[in-house]
Amino acid sequence: MNKEKIRILVVDDEASHRLMLRAILKEDYEIFESKDGEDAIKKVEESYFDVVLLDLKMEPVDGITALSAIKKIAPMMPVIMMTAYGDIKSAVEALKLGAYDYITKPLDIDSLKHIIKNAIEYYRSKKENILLKERLKEHFSFPKIIANSAAMIKVFDTVQMVAPTDVTVLILGESGTGKELIANAIHQLSQRKDGPFVKVNCAAIPETLLEAEMFGYVRGAFTGASTKREGRFSLANKGTIFLDEIGDMPISTQAKLLRVIQEREFEPLGSSNSIKVDVRIIAATNKDLKKEIKEGKFREDLYYRLSVVEIDVPPLRERKEDIPILAHHFLNEASKRNKINVKQFEPLAMDLLIRYNWPGNIRELENLIERGVVLSKGEFFTHDLLPPNLKEESEKTQNIAPNLLMPLKEVEKQLIINALKKTSGNKTKAAQILGITRKTLFNKIKEHKIKAFE
Repeated sequence: MNKEKIRILVVDDEASHRLMLRAILKEDYEIFESKDGEDAIKKVEESYFDVVLLDLKMEPVDGITALSAIKKIAPMMPVIMMTAYGDIKSAVEALKLGAYDYITKPLDIDSLKHIIKNAIEYYRSKKENILLKERLKEHFSFPKIIANSAAMIKVFDTVQMVAPTDVTVLILGESGTGKELIANAIHQLSQRKDGPFVKVNCAAIPETLLEAEMFGYVRGAFTGASTKREGRFSLANKGTIFLDEIGDMPISTQAKLLRVIQEREFEPLGSSNSIKVDVRIIAATNKDLKKEIKEGKFREDLYYRLSVVEIDVPPLRERKEDIPILAHHFLNEASKRNKINVKQFEPLAMDLLIRYNWPGNIRELENLIERGVVLSKGEFFTHDLLPPNLKEESEKTQNIAPNLLMPLKEVEKQLIINALKKTSGNKTKAAQILGITRKTLFNKIKEHKIKAFE
């Protein structure tokens, strides 16, 4: 914390009290003064302060009035109320209006310094979180990562927490769930965002070439190595390396990767000279690594090095409330890209999309909608644009069969009623079937006025 830059506004109608606080705090902070609430409001309008020390009893504008005005001007500015012991009730009112804390007169200096320090740290952290959320929101505007389900909000919260650190992250999830976008989001929200983001697809590179791709090689290292080549780890220096499909990495390469994680250094093929790198490692897989460990296909020590933080990206079938928002987004994007004016889904088409289990996850949804847009003949995405296998699979699930003109809200209501009937009213199990949280289900029951299950 750079205390030279921390600005404190002391607001008190007693000059002697302001002088005393200046003497106590000036060594650590830059102090400004206001003789009453009116002057304090004016100063806050003109400048920013890290903390405001505000007396409760002042004239003509008292502390409560000044606090309300300051919070409207600068909601994130921490205000500490100073009050006589007999005015505790007013101090509690000030807390309800947004004051950070209060301290009674005569002031305990150690307590005051402690409250100021905590206020600065709390609001600084709060501002950083808001900025992170804004950046997170910005980055998650990518089509495949649009979501509003409880399951994905949990993923976003974890991303927000781990991104500013250098901790190694392991992202788990089926193919098509957006693991690479999550990895990229972590990088973009980290302090390494200006550095490279280098991807290695461990499943796409032949086993004989993977080690050379990752660590590079020197001239003459093997037949055909006519020049020196840098590996992906070298290219990712000062940035992030994303090891996609890490579960497909051969055991021989896993041993070398383990050393890189531990020592942050490696030798290119054909060289005895170590190269040090400063990289953050993010890995992802669609495999069950614990099962792979039992079968001797994955090193247990490497697993524990990679899984410092695990992020489990849920499949689309477990967050079906995300399907409508994703589908509409893909519809708009595909319409623009193909210059075809498809504006809306037919209700039955949306119902079938919601009921389908999506083995290919978001990637399958995006491709299917692109296909439908290209084949469409009007402004509506109709159910006949869906492939036969999807309609067959959807019909095997809850037998809803809404009519073609049923509004989307009615489709959702019918889905909820069927799930509740199937589970004999067990809301926890019904929520699991629907791929939503129990709390979301309760809210939906109230929203749709499903009296029988309230």
